[in-house]
Amino acid sequence: METVPLLVVPLAGSNIMKSDHDHLVVGGGVIGLCTAYFLARAGHPVTVINRDPSLKESCSDQNAGMIVPSHFTPLAAPGVISQGLKWMLNRRSPFYLRPRLDPKLWSWCWTFCRSANRQHVEDSQALLRDLSLESRALFEELADELQFPLAKKGLLMLCQSQAGLEEESELAVKAKEIGIQAEVCPPERLRELDPDIDSTAIGGIWYPQDCHLDSELFLNALRRGIKKHGGRFREGDEVIDFRTRRDEVTHAALATGEEVPGNRFTIAGGAWSPDLTRRLGLRLPMQAGKGYSLTLPNPPQLPRLCYLLKEGRVAVTPMGENLRVGGTMEICGNNLSIDAVRLMGIIESFCRVFPQFQSKDFAKLEPWSGLRPCSPDGLPYIGNTPRYSNLTIATGHAMIGLSLAPITGKLVASLAQGEAVDSRLDPDRF
Repeated sequence: METVPLLVVPLAGSNIMKSDHDHLVVGGGVIGLCTAYFLARAGHPVTVINRDPSLKESCSDQNAGMIVPSHFTPLAAPGVISQGLKWMLNRRSPFYLRPRLDPKLWSWCWTFCRSANRQHVEDSQALLRDLSLESRALFEELADELQFPLAKKGLLMLCQSQAGLEEESELAVKAKEIGIQAEVCPPERLRELDPDIDSTAIGGIWYPQDCHLDSELFLNALRRGIKKHGGRFREGDEVIDFRTRRDEVTHAALATGEEVPGNRFTIAGGAWSPDLTRRLGLRLPMQAGKGYSLTLPNPPQLPRLCYLLKEGRVAVTPMGENLRVGGTMEICGNNLSIDAVRLMGIIESFCRVFPQFQSKDFAKLEPWSGLRPCSPDGLPYIGNTPRYSNLTIATGHAMIGLSLAPITGKLVASLAQGEAVDSRLDPDRF
């Protein structure tokens, strides 16, 4: 597969710090782990500080496990706001914004509205394409290095309405224009691609470059790889502040009172990253977008490839002998509680498309929730900040965090070598 290499250039006047201390990566989700892996593989001493000893609190371990070059349109796009307002009236819809008296929320909403325009989409699509294709190539490389299963069978976007199929067909045309493979499929083609699955879809789009994996297996493989390259972990240690000297961060201050010295620092704390950057006097506009998943053992039918359901915005991924079903975007603060009505909306949307399944199949399953870190323009934050010469930010990937994790890790490693990345990812762009 041919990909377009991302431009990394030497940073003018860069001064790579040499120290006996480690590069501290704050955050143990998929972005933090990929960052630590690429740093460690490049020879940097690395320590990952993860506040959650259960390793279950990030939005990485039970997500849909999809690698999606098909997602080349940023979250902030025309039509998203009007559709979101309609969904707000339905308790079982795929989207909900919980109103609250929080100036940061309404500032984020205002910036999101300003970004949701056609020009922003046009300006962002090539960047997201390049990031995604390079990341996919890195997944293939990592699968060989770290020995985890990677299913390269593509993704099917299923549509139940003619309007939905027409909208997705237009997007498929755009995908092909920018170099993303896409095929508009009638029902008979859907059955060819996955003959073991019954669906009520009237058609769909197949994105053959998309892949899927078991996210938990991938995270465990990254942890093993980091240790193999000399990296270390501090699990259950919560960073609550930082110590600085002039234009450098010198220590991460833990909740225990301990201060951990570092050579360089990367904040990859997902939805909690703004709390950390605020301690350094930095503003990082972000809201948490909560999603849910359920993992069904021994399903009545097991797909061969992964799916997205257009109308219900539900993700469906086979993981070994299990089937993971997830969805919803709740803008509700850093709140991991489960809304049973909205969870039932995911299940009902899934069962409408796949008639061999019933709601009762999910009755005794334990639901999972995770918080996606969402920037207001739909692009991640990856870059250094001029206020501190040894600080990098890597977060804000919304629903494509796992998909873009390897390229994010590679870019952070490039930044540690004194290079620069695309300014559209600049953490200080707002």
